[in-house]
Amino acid sequence: MLSCVDCGACCATFRVSFYWAESDPFAGGSVPAELTTKISPNLVSMAGTNQPNPRCVALTGEIGKQVSCSIYEQRSSTCREFEAGSTDCLKARLKHGITDDVIPIRVA
Repeated sequence: MLSCVDCGACCATFRVSFYWAESDPFAGGSVPAELTTKISPNLVSMAGTNQPNPRCVALTGEIGKQVSCSIYEQRSSTCREFEAGSTDCLKARLKHGITDDVIPIRVA
């Protein structure tokens, strides 16, 4: 398994969009609404991710060194469902120059 706490490439590669209710406390949402941007009538994105050089505002630290999510327990379904080691994960890592010699792939 890949170490997400050393990586963070996905948070600085893709738009993190999800259903608006995930950021509405009255609808049972947990994502802080002030950290989102409306992108359509039904979708919001994490602020900072809907731009040419995305970086989620909740990401702290240096990509490829040590990172963390400032809202980890409140993160969206998009983040919860993103799989370490998936094709998209590996694409994001390569975009940021992170290869398995920088952050080794951990076998479970």
